[in-house]
Amino acid sequence: MPDESKEERLNRELIEFLNELRVALPGVQVLFAFLLAVPFTQRWETITEVQRNVFFAAVLAATLATILLIAPSAYHRIQWREHDKERMLQTSNRFAIVGTVFLAVAMTCVVFVIADLLYGSTLVAAVTAGTLLAFAWFWFGLPLSRRLRG
Repeated sequence: MPDESKEERLNRELIEFLNELRVALPGVQVLFAFLLAVPFTQRWETITEVQRNVFFAAVLAATLATILLIAPSAYHRIQWREHDKERMLQTSNRFAIVGTVFLAVAMTCVVFVIADLLYGSTLVAAVTAGTLLAFAWFWFGLPLSRRLRG
């Protein structure tokens, strides 16, 4: 906004950022909770070593996504009233971007495990690749291409 002060811009950007996190956080928390429960199901013993390894990669990626998407809140609390809002926003923005990368990895891994359990074969590769490409394009490629255009 051309008529807002630097402080007003930072306040608006912080509110926009927090609203965006409110969209991502429930998704990563539900995924993480689901992943924590899966090894305690009856069917867990029937999965293959590859499925187990990809599942663990999903757990690790969801853990990192959770850490990074919640980190801005901890950062904000610790830096509260330190008059460093611009740096906080820049750092938190980086946390959120990397957190969404890990969220996309976790969700892609989960799609792989589910597809492999249900169907196996070539369909797993196609569905997993399609999922990864969809995340890459819609979450990163589309906004980056728009940014490069101007």
